[in-house]
Amino acid sequence: MAAHPLHLQLSPLATAQASALEEVRVALNADPSGGLAVLHGADRPLTVPDLQAIQALLRSAHLELHQLESAEASSLVAAAALGLSTVFRPAALVPAAEEADPAAAAALTIHRGTLRSGDHLQVQGSVLLLGDVNPGARISAGGDVRVWGRLRGIAHAGCAGNTEARIVALQLRPLQLRIAAAVARGPEDLPPAGFCEEAVLVEGAIAIRPAEPHWPQA
Repeated sequence: MAAHPLHLQLSPLATAQASALEEVRVALNADPSGGLAVLHGADRPLTVPDLQAIQALLRSAHLELHQLESAEASSLVAAAALGLSTVFRPAALVPAAEEADPAAAAALTIHRGTLRSGDHLQVQGSVLLLGDVNPGARISAGGDVRVWGRLRGIAHAGCAGNTEARIVALQLRPLQLRIAAAVARGPEDLPPAGFCEEAVLVEGAIAIRPAEPHWPQA
């Protein structure tokens, strides 16, 4: 039977007193076991070089970094660029959003799970989908559509006429994009590694560009 992975927990950004690499080094001194490792990144922003340095340190202890769990989307994008498994953990962010603006927090729907062919998810506010949108599936929102995964079906943001809405995905390759009344086909080439992409309205036409990987709080 395979050994359980070693779980390494980073301190939250507000209380961190050392770099992520140093925190991992201390954890390894306490438990130098080999095998797989799962890094719990809290809300720490980790870049590709940060993760590569952690990978090298872990390999020196005969550990292989297998997965990053984080509340910071930019860290997850960097991990995905390195081929690591990623898990988005937004739970720590939700209470802060509710305290700041309960009505705005209620306008965001979080859906966990992949939409498969024939599925249609529709919400009145913005939607954050933790999974893929497969070909033949549709996702619609009165506000933003954000997909932590691959968007390969049909997405409609601002479906009630909101021209400021946008569509964001880790891999934005849909069959069709709609923002308010504008319609476009998705790009065919692969996205650059380590970048989210977004579709927005520019002078009435849908444009696709790299996106900052921040999830909505409204």
